[in-house]
Amino acid sequence: MYTITPPDPLAEEQIAALPTEAVRYLAEVFALLETAPWTGRPANPASPDGNMRIISFGEGGLVTYLVLEPQREIYILRVQWV
Repeated sequence: MYTITPPDPLAEEQIAALPTEAVRYLAEVFALLETAPWTGRPANPASPDGNMRIISFGEGGLVTYLVLEPQREIYILRVQWV
């Protein structure tokens, strides 16, 4: 099991600005990341094993995050909703 650490300050602002319907989807992604953080695709396709990952949520959301494997932590960098 992995722990989601407090997010980057910008990601906190982005989470706070999400529409109500997006929050449920984001919660589902966070639950998935706690058990399977490598599910997201690599942020850099040239580095498929890189620890910066991107995962989509809902119909218009993206979460960019780091997998800190030695600490078994997830650090949320950005949350976007379009």
